[in-house]
Amino acid sequence: MTDSAKPTLLIVDGHSLAYRAFFALPVENFTTKDGQHTNAIYGFLSMFVNLVKAEQPTHLAVAFDTSRHSFRTREYEDYKANRAETPEEFRGQVPLLQEALTALSVPVLTKEDFEADDILATLAQQGAEEGYHVLVVSGDRDTIQLVNDDVTLLYPSVQGVSKLKRYDPAAVEERYGVPPEQYPDIAALVGETSDNLPGVPKVGEKTAVKWLKQFGSLDEILARADEIKGVVGGNLREHRDAVVRNRTLNRLVNDVELPLKPGDLERTAMETAAVRDIFARLEFRALVDRVFEAFDSDGAAGEEEQASAVAVPDARELTVAECAAWLNQASEPVGFTVVIRDGVPVRVGAARADDVIEATWSDALAQAIGPWVESSAPKIMHDAKPQVKALLRVGVRVNGLADDTLLSGWLLRPSLPDKTLGDLVSRYLGESLPEADPSQLVPENDGATPGQLAWFTARVSAQLREELPEGVVGVLTEIELPTLTVLADMELAGVAVSHDELAGFSRELGERAHTIAQEAFVVIGRETNLGSPKQLQQVLFEDLGLPKTRKTKTGYSTDAAALADLQERSDHPFLALLLQHREATKLRQIIESLDGSIADDGRIHTTYLQTGSQTGRLSSTDPNLQNIPVRTAESQRIRGAFQVGEGYECLLTADYSQIEMRIMAHLSGDEGLVEAFQAGEDLHRFVGARVFNVDQADVTPAMRTKVKAMSYGLVYGLSAFGLSKQLRIEQSEAKQLMLEYFARFGAVRDYLRASVMAAKEAGYTETIFGRRRPFPDLNSPNRVLRENAERAALNAPIQGSAADIMKIALVRIADDLREKGLGSRVLLQIHDELVVEVASGEWDAVEAIVRERMGSAAELSVPLDVQVGRGSNWNEAAH
Repeated sequence: MTDSAKPTLLIVDGHSLAYRAFFALPVENFTTKDGQHTNAIYGFLSMFVNLVKAEQPTHLAVAFDTSRHSFRTREYEDYKANRAETPEEFRGQVPLLQEALTALSVPVLTKEDFEADDILATLAQQGAEEGYHVLVVSGDRDTIQLVNDDVTLLYPSVQGVSKLKRYDPAAVEERYGVPPEQYPDIAALVGETSDNLPGVPKVGEKTAVKWLKQFGSLDEILARADEIKGVVGGNLREHRDAVVRNRTLNRLVNDVELPLKPGDLERTAMETAAVRDIFARLEFRALVDRVFEAFDSDGAAGEEEQASAVAVPDARELTVAECAAWLNQASEPVGFTVVIRDGVPVRVGAARADDVIEATWSDALAQAIGPWVESSAPKIMHDAKPQVKALLRVGVRVNGLADDTLLSGWLLRPSLPDKTLGDLVSRYLGESLPEADPSQLVPENDGATPGQLAWFTARVSAQLREELPEGVVGVLTEIELPTLTVLADMELAGVAVSHDELAGFSRELGERAHTIAQEAFVVIGRETNLGSPKQLQQVLFEDLGLPKTRKTKTGYSTDAAALADLQERSDHPFLALLLQHREATKLRQIIESLDGSIADDGRIHTTYLQTGSQTGRLSSTDPNLQNIPVRTAESQRIRGAFQVGEGYECLLTADYSQIEMRIMAHLSGDEGLVEAFQAGEDLHRFVGARVFNVDQADVTPAMRTKVKAMSYGLVYGLSAFGLSKQLRIEQSEAKQLMLEYFARFGAVRDYLRASVMAAKEAGYTETIFGRRRPFPDLNSPNRVLRENAERAALNAPIQGSAADIMKIALVRIADDLREKGLGSRVLLQIHDELVVEVASGEWDAVEAIVRERMGSAAELSVPLDVQVGRGSNWNEAAH
């Protein structure tokens, strides 16, 4: 068989290459939003993808070590004993890498008591005997011994894993001066620092090669050691046993019993959905396209996807009358897209399964299709809220919204970053959405037209509906879609904010920060940049000699948590001033962000993000209103700048009291908690009395603080260690506090345990209303990922249910205000609070609506307590 006709077997040392990738890429640049480091995975996969694309192997596998212990450590206890502890940031990356390889249908091989190199040696031996051209990829020099006419080594260069040097027999001999099979003899004489195998003192590579050429083999060198004169000869004779030991240990085992042989490693089609899932979890958006290109290039992995592609229909340009007639004749849900420019519609597209239309927006078109847009005819859109707002600006209100594929895609996979229509088309249709290349000044491809976007949206919607569980469909149609239209109204309305109030407070904070900084400089005897971590490290740990904080890549941490801990260990006055300066600076940044967001109408129009969290909670951006401090003097000043608008009487604020604890009581059925809420007791005083075995009147503020932290901490999976840190108490006291709590509220403990176990079995948690949150990591072999998932699974049903309740109340309040013809309007939804702008003479009606709708948003075993306040500004309306 000619070389060109031979199949190619590619075998890779996964652990070796992943570890090199870890040090080649900056760890701080590769972290998911869940805190998982991914630089080793990204570096390895980038190299692997390039390798597969370049070499086009017919067979492939990746081998991993199972641990640092093998038969070699039994033979020599100090084997690899000099290696440093595995970096914390590297932990957990290998299981995720193996999961990614499995999704790519790449066999992953391990063998207890052996190293990955032994697996490579075995497969290389078998592959060569069976007529394969074998490519071994490893960063371990021991694999040089595997090179022969049928086996080539690809070894990382000094530039990292992205550059691999090819070693065939000639290249090995050129580099080391001996054939590949004699490289281990060199290593035995010289030693291997990385494996903690000391060699013969004063014998380097040149000497070892000279001896091998002179005597022919290592055995001959040892047999004739007396012929070698001088210090090195004496050293050789003295360290003969070490040389023999080294050669025994660096000899790779080529007959390991493996579950797969080369013939079983033939490339097969990758699991497309699994690949998209794991790459989305790892947040490797750019890399996934390269993976599909490399693994589809030979057709083996892409046939199914290519077969599913459907020709994109051309859109028909219709007149105003034709467009209205087409829409009015539609008997099925219609994909609908509005193209926006400067906040108003400029083009519209619509699509059914077999027909695509579009038209240019005009006043005439608005009059013609307005009745259809405002009718209950079902419409399917993607990222509908900006389009709904654009239509509202020109006097057209969207009704009949049957689906927003952004929302339904998020509800199905709330943790995955499928935010664009292109993401959803790729995942659910296995196709590519035509998109213009943003890197080209004059793109060759203009991308999908409005009508084609509507066509893709309708098809994605149909696929999503097949996958959405029935309960989640209810969350979409009964909660999220109605919430979308209310949020559009709130964003357009905005909230009146005083520039003068904010600007004045900002100046005060600037002066305060300057004064604090000057005081801090006096304490340390010089000026420094208080916002520079590097300069702060110099001041804190070198100049002042304070205790070191948590180690980071750039030194020692100076973040808020680290400084708070440091302040506990040291009462140096500079620390207090530094924290005060940081607080003033942070607050000023928040205020400047708010002030800069005031529009020409004197109002802030934030954008609410429905898909911004995995639990269902709303977040906001441009500006972020969720980060305004709560219950501080500074927060009162900020909230005081949010004022009632011209033509309105006052602001009404309403929020739920202890809603998460009420949901906890309902879900757990704990008699003690249910009794407290039904009796209208102060919950934390009631719990404190039970936990500390005293009368409620004797519960001190310190006791109440402890049980409050405990109660809320349990919802978030707080450990005894975490509770001790939060309350600044000994861990033993925190543990005892938890034991006392659970002894009296055992149903809470039982519910929390059962909810995690149920989530492990089902793979997801569920809210009272059926919202699901998948947790694939609950059964992960990666301890860090698994424990993070367990903590999140505790909280998801509770926080998610609270989010659902708030959205239901929000929608019902807005509907009531509109249906009763009231001029009042909801302006803000922040955390568990609503802010309503009340029109003149409407207070009683609005208050009644708010109290009734918030109080009846869910049927729980405990009442939903609603607190209402009134004032001319947000702070004054606080309750």
